Amino acid sequence: MPGLLLGDEFPNFEAETTIGRIKFHDFLGSSWGILFSHPRDFTPVCTTELACAAKISDQFKKRGVKMIALSIDSVEDHRNWSKDVMSFNSEAESALPFPIIADDKRELAVLLGMLDPDERDKDGMPLTARCVFVVGPDKKLKLSILYPATTGRNFDEILRVIDSLQLTAQKKVATPVDWKPGDKVMVIPSLSEAEAAALFPNGVTTKEVPSGKKYLRYTQL
Repeated sequence: MPGLLLGDEFPNFEAETTIGRIKFHDFLGSSWGILFSHPRDFTPVCTTELACAAKISDQFKKRGVKMIALSIDSVEDHRNWSKDVMSFNSEAESALPFPIIADDKRELAVLLGMLDPDERDKDGMPLTARCVFVVGPDKKLKLSILYPATTGRNFDEILRVIDSLQLTAQKKVATPVDWKPGDKVMVIPSLSEAEAAALFPNGVTTKEVPSGKKYLRYTQL
């Protein structure tokens, strides 16, 4: 089966991009990374997504996340499309703040399990779905979200998930439904009450439930 599972090492592929040829692991260095794919250049939904990503690129930068996009067209098309994207943001004179991978042979789309069989181009070839891959500094896949070609992403949610991934990579906690930075987090079930008390000086509160099991444990970091 094509595609990647969480925890897999992300392929160290080589590709042509709008900043030249890269090896993916070298591009990331010791940073977190996000790779987001697009069905095609000069298409409406993709343009709104890239424009949003460009507008909030500083939010990724401050989290130490390197951004890179992918589309199935050529580098030349990517460069021309980038001008439309920045014009959509009323920043026609500015450069797109991240590179775009040229996957015109769909090699990466196949390798990473990105093809959307229900959406095809004028030649009958399947388009790439809207994938989001977040890769940790260890080069392992931490998050995978797959949207169909017809549905645009929510980049606020992607930033929220990155905040959770980075927090839970450092602390023995999990983040509950609709969590945002600053909200209470949940103590992971594998910690004993004594370990939790030692790790979380702000204290641990437990929500009582009919089963009597003490698994809904919260703390404020």
